[in-house]
Amino acid sequence: MSIKRRLKILALLALVFFICTAFGARLKDIAVFRGARDNQLFGVGIVVGLAGTGDSGSAPSTLVANMLKNFGINLTVSDLKSKNTALVMVVADIPAFYKEGMRLDVVVSALGDAKTLEGGVLLQTPLYGADGNVYAVAQGNVSLGGADVKSSINLQSRFKTVGYIPGGAIVEREIPSSLVENDSVTIHLNQPDITTAARAAQAINLKFDREIARAVDPATIRVKIPEVFENDLITFLSIVESVELAPDAVAKVVINERTGTVIFGGNVELNDFTLSYGSFNISVTAGMIEDKNATIENLIAALKALGATPQDIIAIIETLAEGGILHAQVVTM
Repeated sequence: MSIKRRLKILALLALVFFICTAFGARLKDIAVFRGARDNQLFGVGIVVGLAGTGDSGSAPSTLVANMLKNFGINLTVSDLKSKNTALVMVVADIPAFYKEGMRLDVVVSALGDAKTLEGGVLLQTPLYGADGNVYAVAQGNVSLGGADVKSSINLQSRFKTVGYIPGGAIVEREIPSSLVENDSVTIHLNQPDITTAARAAQAINLKFDREIARAVDPATIRVKIPEVFENDLITFLSIVESVELAPDAVAKVVINERTGTVIFGGNVELNDFTLSYGSFNISVTAGMIEDKNATIENLIAALKALGATPQDIIAIIETLAEGGILHAQVVTM
């Protein structure tokens, strides 16, 4: 192959790549760096200050009695038994790189038969990671949200046994994390896809004008850190995550039969067919529906024009999928 012909092919590939990535998403919106992940924390605590709406059992009173012993106060469970306390599970997510002293939002859920946590206060509760270590401590007023709405039957009343404490936990220990391995960083796509992984590696290489990125599998891109960024990792990562590309995805149609909702992405195409459903008659010939391209979007528009109901449309789409006429995955909820 001549050099001139090779240059033409390379130019064509560059043009195609530019068209695919010119109006894409940032890499940071569709992927994460390996090592930069959230972790789940949990703990068991006591909510106090309830107005007789707490647990009827003795478990909360036992925990409070044990807690008071630390202050030199000796009381029996029978002395403390009341419905003003509730045993709760406390959960939170701690993002990567959170440092000591930073705050987390927590969710508080009743474990016993408490009727409501409204007006309660969570006492200091250690929050543990999966490794058994304490990474945060939670405490504060439990919030259930706004007041109950009784004027409209269309609004759901509050769920009173689950509450929130915005910023209610203080980080006591940083989650260990490491971004660099063998002078490289690894990127994981949120939605694994072969084409998207290849485009991501190509976009990174184009950005740095050198071959530093390689798609390892449909979910993983490994990027070599250039020598110039060895002492400035954050700048390098900020450039990488700002790289833009056009994510690819499998054509998919999602159907919710209970609500009559049909969701589809892109131009989902159809084979030629002739449809006879009740009083509806539609034909797709040479890839066209009434002088329009044979896509699911145009088919639904034509069916609506003929007076089809959402249930009719769903039944037709499911039948087309069974017949192999629809070029997409159909997911029924």
